Amino acid sequence: MLLIAVALYFLLACLVSWMVLFPAGRAFVVQALAGAGQRFQQRLGRAARRKEQGVAALRRSGGASLRGVGAIIRRKYLLCIGGALLISLPPLLALFAGRKTELGGFDVSTREVNAQVAALLEGEHLVPPPALPPLAFATVELQQERPMLVSASRDWTRMNDAYTQRLLMVFKIMKERNGYDMAILEGYRSPERQNVLASMGANVTNAAAFQSWHQYGLAADCAFLRNGKVVISEKDPWAMRGYLLYGEVAESMGLTWGGRWKMMDFGHTELRLPGVMKRSSK
Repeated sequence: MLLIAVALYFLLACLVSWMVLFPAGRAFVVQALAGAGQRFQQRLGRAARRKEQGVAALRRSGGASLRGVGAIIRRKYLLCIGGALLISLPPLLALFAGRKTELGGFDVSTREVNAQVAALLEGEHLVPPPALPPLAFATVELQQERPMLVSASRDWTRMNDAYTQRLLMVFKIMKERNGYDMAILEGYRSPERQNVLASMGANVTNAAAFQSWHQYGLAADCAFLRNGKVVISEKDPWAMRGYLLYGEVAESMGLTWGGRWKMMDFGHTELRLPGVMKRSSK
C-alpha cells in the first residue's frame, strides 16, 4: 500500500514538473481540459433534448387519454352516472345516519371509563367483611387519635350502596395487590354527633351537621389491621405507606381522598354525588 502511494505521488510530481517547466505540457493539459468540458456540455445538451421530447410525448398521450375518456363518458353517460351513485352511496348513508343519531339525542361520552369502576358496576355485589369487636377500637392509641371512636357507627348498611361498593372494591384491591387488610373506623355519622365532634375543634373536624358527607352515608374513615390490631398512626412507616396506596386506589375508584386536603385526613374517603349538598367539608 505504501509503495502504491509513493508511486502515485512520484507520477503526480512528474506531471506537475512537466506542466511547470515545459510550455508544451501546459498546452496539452489545457487542451485536454477544454475537450472534456466540450464533451460534457454536449452530453448535457443531448439529455435536455431527450427530456423535452419525453415531456412532449407525455402531453400528447395525456391529451389523447383525456379525449378518449371524454368520448367514453359521452357514449355511456348513464352507466357512468350509475357507477358514481353506487360509489357515493355508502358514505352518504353513514353521514345521514350520524346526523340522525345526533338529532335523536343520543349522547356518546368521550371520557375514559375507569376499568375498575366499570368492572365494579357490572360485577357481583361485594359483601362487607365481618365486624370487629368494639374492644378493638378502645385502645389508648385510637382514643388519642380519634375521640369518641368507640361509639362511632361502623354499620355498612347505613351507608349509600354506591359508595360502599366502591369502598369494598378498594379494600379488595388493597388486600390482593398491596397486602393490607383494612377496617372501617366510622361510616355514617348522625348530625348530633357531627356537631359534638365539631365542638372539639378544627383538629377533629371543621364541618358542622350536614356539612359532612358522613351524614349522607357517602363517607368513611378507615385504617389498617396488622396482626389483628387496628393501626391508625401516621407515624408508623408501614401504615403511612398503606395510606398513600389507599389514596391512590380510592381515587382510581372515583372517590375523593382526604390525604389531599389542607388539613390532611389520610384515612378518609367520600363519594361526592351531585345534588346531595351544596357545601362539603370533612
